[in-house]
Amino acid sequence: MTAWLRLILCGALLVSTVGLAKSDPPKTAHDFAFTAIEGHDLPMAGYAGQAVLLVNTASFCGFTPQFEALQALWSEYRDRGLVVLAAPSRDFGAQDYADAADARAYCEGAYGVDFPMTDQVKIRGADAHPLYRWLAAEMGADGVPRGNFHKVLIDPAGAPTAAFPSGVRPDDPVLIAAVERVLPR
Repeated sequence: MTAWLRLILCGALLVSTVGLAKSDPPKTAHDFAFTAIEGHDLPMAGYAGQAVLLVNTASFCGFTPQFEALQALWSEYRDRGLVVLAAPSRDFGAQDYADAADARAYCEGAYGVDFPMTDQVKIRGADAHPLYRWLAAEMGADGVPRGNFHKVLIDPAGAPTAAFPSGVRPDDPVLIAAVERVLPR
């Protein structure tokens, strides 16, 4: 076999292998990425080794005051490896600003929020963000938000471990215990 033929066969094998890798299904939350509210890439892989509390948020709903408890949770646990990640969404009655910058400014001004936020995302339905579709597949009904401020706890390895409906506040002892269990040691 000539050197050129070997080179062509190796190249074809490499191309087919790369194609297969791209079609592999996601295995963890770290396989996904958002756009940050400030406009830069926000890969979930950047949170590998940390626990993430992913919360779909809105500025104008009955659960909006939970921002205060989310900020307190972030302040208390971030040095121990917890990331609170807000995903603003208008999926439930358009209860958030249409402009992401306005949503960020509101959260900072009204609640002192300084934890990371994604750009606005769809969180339910066929056009939901891929991470939310994956969470629904992984967790079943628990992974599907039924309202604003639904919370999903993701462990440091990227596995979803618990979900909490909108009415469970960030300072609820059950949520706190779940966070404590998954914090990096």
